[in-house]
Formats: sequence, structure tokens, C-alpha cells
Amino acid sequence: MPSIGVLTLEIRIEDAHSLKDKRSVVKGLKDRLRHRFNVAVAEIDGQDTWQRATIAAVTVSKDRVRAEQVLQTVENDAANFLGGALVDSAVEWID
Repeated sequence: MPSIGVLTLEIRIEDAHSLKDKRSVVKGLKDRLRHRFNVAVAEIDGQDTWQRATIAAVTVSKDRVRAEQVLQTVENDAANFLGGALVDSAVEWID
């Protein structure tokens, strides 16, 4: 049975002084994750705030073990890219 995993990343961008500053960080992260891991990525909350964003990355796999591996790798890469800006992360499953 296919598994769908949703990784949610809470981001705080202290150096952002405008929406333009924030969007450059968010766009860079979204593009990076899409191209490196072939996951669907969207900003799902905080669109109108300067220093906060919530990003979701979604993967579909034939089994949950593979989906977990993909999302863990995505989370690790996002943490390396963002440094201390990654405040929290969570994974949800749609079975």
C-alpha cells in the first residue's frame, strides 16, 4: 500500500527585514528540496509575516520505510541549509 508522508518545517528568519528578504530564503529552500529530493514543497503558513514561515514537503512511496528515509534526508538537508533558522519539524502520515 502506498504511503504519503508530510514533513512540516517551522522556520524563523531573524535576518529578514522585509517580505522580500524572507521570500528569497523560502524560495531557495523550496527549489533546493524539489530538485534534490523530488518532493512537492509549498509554503503553507506565515506568508504575510517577515520572519516566520511554515514549509511542507510531501513524498509518496510504495512503502512507509522508503518515505521515512526520504523525509529524514529532506529534514537533514533543510537543517543544514537553514542552520539555526529551523525551529521545529514534524512528520504526518496519510495512509
